[in-house]
Amino acid sequence: MSELSPETVAVHAGRPSEGPLSPPVVLASNYRTYGYTREEGSPTWEAFEAAVGALEGGESVAFGSGMAAIAAVLEPLPVGARVVGPAVGYTVTRGLLAERAAAGRLELASIDLTDTDAVLSACEGAALLWVETPTNPLVGIAELDRLCEGAHAAGAAVVVDATFATPLLQRPLELGADVVVHSATKFIGGHSDLLLGVASAKTPERAAALRHARGTLGATPGALEAFLALRGLRTLAVRLERGQASAAVLAERLASHPAVSAVYYPGLPSDPGHERAARLMNGFGAMLAFETADATAADAVCERVRVLTHATSLGGVETLIERRARYPEEVAPEALLRISVGLEDVEDLWRDLDRALAG
Repeated sequence: MSELSPETVAVHAGRPSEGPLSPPVVLASNYRTYGYTREEGSPTWEAFEAAVGALEGGESVAFGSGMAAIAAVLEPLPVGARVVGPAVGYTVTRGLLAERAAAGRLELASIDLTDTDAVLSACEGAALLWVETPTNPLVGIAELDRLCEGAHAAGAAVVVDATFATPLLQRPLELGADVVVHSATKFIGGHSDLLLGVASAKTPERAAALRHARGTLGATPGALEAFLALRGLRTLAVRLERGQASAAVLAERLASHPAVSAVYYPGLPSDPGHERAARLMNGFGAMLAFETADATAADAVCERVRVLTHATSLGGVETLIERRARYPEEVAPEALLRISVGLEDVEDLWRDLDRALAG
């Protein structure tokens, strides 16, 4: 399907050649004569994996959650391996890396991923570079092509968490990454009703290692979750188009709002990541963040919104707002609010935000 656009691939990839138009849910733990689902997989998982793999340009492996995929990628690292990871990134990923470093399982260097020279300098002697781009929650853009080239020159493998971008806006394997991971719970599933992860590898050998880790760690996905994620993938293009368009409007208006001190969205020409995102991505995404005057004002916004929903997670049809205060102040401000823009009318969203900011 390489001659088709990614939007078309998302609709058609992973469908059976005969029988039902959509792959059915197969509820089975084992099969006659031979075959055990934990080890061999299931037709429902395989349909989802085939669709994501077609989008990523690699071989995909589904997991029970995004964190299960992340843990499986880290599992084969030898004890004491040096890992370069994000100073700003998904809280649980950073926590997992820090826990393994504290236990002596790996040596961790936490670096600002948007500082290309600092990252490449830290890659000397590293076994793995873990990149998240765009970053959570500041929507920073890593210079992925240069990082992949430089890390490989230093002997490090490159793994990219591209959850914010989705396979439609960014294709890390084509930019040189060895593995790309997504929390399919988010934009791929798209309806806040499942937990699932997926990792896509450039080579069959890496994909086999991921499957082995999935089986031995018990990180297997549910059949219903895989079915729902594949169904969500079919509408990803239209959902992302709407959310991205609304995110651009909200970011522009927030940037001129008197109660907002800073906006983080690569679609703004003034954003530090704008040029990189324009060069490396096919769009600026549906995630943005902004700062208010202080933490009290940020909390008040979350309490006042009525159309936006104050909740954790992202990528669903509903617009979510969340206070992100889990970072040292020098890394991310205490008064930071992150928004995942959904499918509501943008004017309804803006009126709600404007009212909440005004008090």
